[in-house]
Amino acid sequence: MFEGLSDRLDRSFKILKGQGRITEINVAESVKEIRKALIEADVSYKIAKQFTDDVKEKALGMDVLTAVKPGELMVKIVHDELAELMGGSQEDINIKGSPAVILIAGLQGSGKTTFSAKLASYLKSKKGRKVLLVAGDVYRPAAIDQLKVLGGQVGCEVYTEEGNINPVEIAKNAVKHARNNDKNVVIVDTAGRLAVDEAMMKEIAAVKKAISPQETLFVVDAMTGQDAVNTAKSFNDQLGFDGVVLTKLDGDTRGGAALTIRSVVEKPIKFVGIGEKMDALDLFHPARMADRILGMGDIVTLVEKAQEQYDEEEARRLQKKIAKDQFNYDDFLKQIQQIKKMGNVKDLMGMIPGMSKAVRDLDIDDDAFKGIEAIIHSMTPDERANPKILNGSRRKRIADGSGTTIQEVNRLIKQFGETSKMMKLMTSGRGKAMMNMMGGRR
Repeated sequence: MFEGLSDRLDRSFKILKGQGRITEINVAESVKEIRKALIEADVSYKIAKQFTDDVKEKALGMDVLTAVKPGELMVKIVHDELAELMGGSQEDINIKGSPAVILIAGLQGSGKTTFSAKLASYLKSKKGRKVLLVAGDVYRPAAIDQLKVLGGQVGCEVYTEEGNINPVEIAKNAVKHARNNDKNVVIVDTAGRLAVDEAMMKEIAAVKKAISPQETLFVVDAMTGQDAVNTAKSFNDQLGFDGVVLTKLDGDTRGGAALTIRSVVEKPIKFVGIGEKMDALDLFHPARMADRILGMGDIVTLVEKAQEQYDEEEARRLQKKIAKDQFNYDDFLKQIQQIKKMGNVKDLMGMIPGMSKAVRDLDIDDDAFKGIEAIIHSMTPDERANPKILNGSRRKRIADGSGTTIQEVNRLIKQFGETSKMMKLMTSGRGKAMMNMMGGRR
């Protein structure tokens, strides 16, 4: 995401880097390039101009002209202004209520139904809530079937009413059903249209009035850029909502919607969809998104994703095995499974500071570990438990069994050996001291 914008901003900062003498002209030229970058990212001229006027004012006010590293100072100013443009701070969803009712709205094809299921999964797994999904799109039978399938995937009950085509009645009855069946969150999926029209607004307004939701979330496709912003504004002007959800953000290389929707609609972006899987949903953190746009990575989100998969008891068991030099391929395979649960490998690598540009053109898909897993699965239990017995004949048999080459098997064995040494170092007294020193620098 944001590839074009990131490249253009990087070029604009280079105007100040390597300059023998920094002048107001240099700064103005850099700011002009930033404005062009924003406009190319599908940001309206008005917002782009206001943004760059603010950047220029702050740059000159912070003595960029006399700074030792003016380029770095400009990056910080732009980072802070980008974060502010996108909302400043992260705002969570309101789930206070018995039950808490969340109304999902948006145009047809924006991803409402998929988001409803993702949100149910998030609230169930991260917040410990008992969620009821409500199929309120009475015009598109496929939407009801889709929600039933997705509800089954995330383990949440889906409320439907056969033959009832009154969305207000369905929503009211669903809230009663939730109250009587110990559900503390109700997520109501609603019908969309091809455009914001009078019939749609009357219907969603009637549903909203009937169930008094704690949250009304408007779902928009980030890939539609300024159209998404305009649609959100129109909807908010007529009905009002509490937050925005941007779907398909992983496919949006420009980023105009993410950058400007907050300032136009004056409502926070609360979630972003970053893939098709049910766990491909992130809280929207403006500062972290600014980090990604400027190629700084997103180490905080990466650590959070790792912690979600972290099993303290398993970690202690693994540490003991490493200390005794007993780390084996079964342990290696478990580590791979944990990494895969964290999300798309390319996205994860892009969160490491300095890595986003390096991996941008690499073809890394969700099956990146497929070959490694095939090789390990082709080993006997004894070979997985005792890596040192992998001689030449065993390696050939493993290569044949996994559909790989001996070179690939040898490469994995070498990687495994290097990983084992690194893990042993990090669990040793010297390694812990190094980690403590690194932590002390923060």
